[in-house]
Parts: sequence; C-alpha cells; structure tokens
Amino acid sequence: MRSPFLAITLVAVFGTSAPLGAQEVPADYQQVLTALGKQGDFKDKVLKVNIPRNDVNVTVAGVATPTPFGFGGWVAMTKGDGRHEVLMGDLVLLQDEVNPVMSALLDNGFDVTALHNHFFWDEPRMFYMHVHGHGPAAELARKLKPALDLIGKSTGSPAPAANPGAPPNPLDTAKLAGIVGAQGEQTGAVYKFTLPRNDLKVIEMGAPINARMGLNTWAAFTGTNDKAAVAGDVAMLESEVTPVLKALRKNGLDVVAIHHHMTGDRPVVIFLHYWGTGAADKLATGFKAAVNELGKHGGASTR
Repeated sequence: MRSPFLAITLVAVFGTSAPLGAQEVPADYQQVLTALGKQGDFKDKVLKVNIPRNDVNVTVAGVATPTPFGFGGWVAMTKGDGRHEVLMGDLVLLQDEVNPVMSALLDNGFDVTALHNHFFWDEPRMFYMHVHGHGPAAELARKLKPALDLIGKSTGSPAPAANPGAPPNPLDTAKLAGIVGAQGEQTGAVYKFTLPRNDLKVIEMGAPINARMGLNTWAAFTGTNDKAAVAGDVAMLESEVTPVLKALRKNGLDVVAIHHHMTGDRPVVIFLHYWGTGAADKLATGFKAAVNELGKHGGASTR
C-alpha cells in the first residue's frame, strides 16, 4: 500500500480556531482501544493511542530519562473521505525489535515511512519507527495489533529499573513558560511544550493532519533549574532547516537527527531532534530561538 499524495499548503495567516477540549471517545474508537488493549483519548477529532515504553529504563549521556521525556510511542486516527481512517504513528523500539515490528507492519498493509534515532549516547539504544495506513478503524486495529504485541517482548529487552524520585529542586515551569511563550504540560518529572504548526495546512484523504497527528514542534524538560536536560523535535519546511540548525547550535544544543516522517508530501516537511543539558532557562532560550525561525523564511517549495 502506498500513501496517497499529501496536499500541503501554507495558510495565509497563523492560527486556527481554538482546539476542542477532551471529548468522550466515540464507540468505534473505544472498540479500537479495547482491541489493542491500550489507553488513549479523543480530542480535535483525533483518537490518540498511547504506547509508552515503561518497560525500559533509558539513560542519555548518563542522565536518567523518564518515559515522558521522549519514550512514549503513539498511533493516531482521524476520519478522512468515505469515513475511512487515516492512521499515523511513532513506535519506540529497541534495536532487536525494529525488524520484527517492521515485518509485522508491512505484512499487514501498513507503510513504514521513517526509521531513525532521537538521541546520541542512549543506553539501551532506542529507535523510532513511523507508520502510516488507511482503512476502517476496526480493520486497522486488527492489523496493527500483531506489531504492537511484539513491543516489549524481545529477549534483548533490559529489565526496567526503579523510577527515580522527584528532583529535590523541581523546575520553575512558570519561568520556562514565560521564555517559550506557551504553557506546557507536567507528566511526572517531565515538563513538555507542544507547539502546533498551525501555519501549515496538511490534508490527506480529506482529513486534516494536525498537531495530534504529529505535525508539531516540542520540547521536554527534566531535572532541576540549575541542572536540566531538554530533548525535542522541530517540524520545518525546507527553507527553515538551516536557520533552525544555526539557532540550535548557537545556543549550545546538539542536533542528533534530521529526517522526514511522511513520504509523498509536497512540499517536504522535515523534522529534527535535538538534545542538551545545562541551566533550564538557557535550554528554554535555545529552544525559543529555534522556534522563532519558523514561519519567516519564505514559502514552501513546490515540485
């Protein structure tokens, strides 16, 4: 199965109507959650299914990293033309899980559109696989389950360690929000900003591909005010890549991956992952400098 053409155009002005609050999960989507044996929520017309890697204890450059810091996999569904679902997702995998999961996805008619890292110096090594598909909700759930059932079952999966306790000097999240200019969400020891690319309009099979479907820029912070770590993803047009790279490097943040999440998109949307340690306010300032480069370097190229 090949992905259909993704029509992406720039909206003349930034922003869309305010997102809807959390809503009751529709019956067909509740059946998806039941079939997959997973939890999720429904908002902005998108069902998001959570696939966290709570079974793996990861350190990055020796820094303990809680699951919400960047190890929460997901799949999302939204309705397209003919009420068929558009499915996108990002699965977090150990090295020995990559090829078995990929085969299970391909054998069941899904596209695998990207495979990449998010970190350097991570132990154990973690990889991220993007999946894409179309069809009725129940059928997608049935075909997706064999792949999800392989996650966390490999013989090479390390035993999870005890979660570290709350830091003695928690992050000043109000200060971070003031620097970034947006509110984040607290999950355990992680404070995360998720910024939608509302200046881009992405349509597939009549379905809008919004922030909950993966079109977003984010930053996750953990640690203390003086000794923090940040990791995240920036969604960019081709013309924005170099300015964003310069902003991150000028502010001492390491770039660890540059890649795509989708195939067949025009213009191309590029994603990069970054990582850094230091004072939390300086890390937030670096992230904000990169965000400031988005939306100001001309229109998207066409092909």
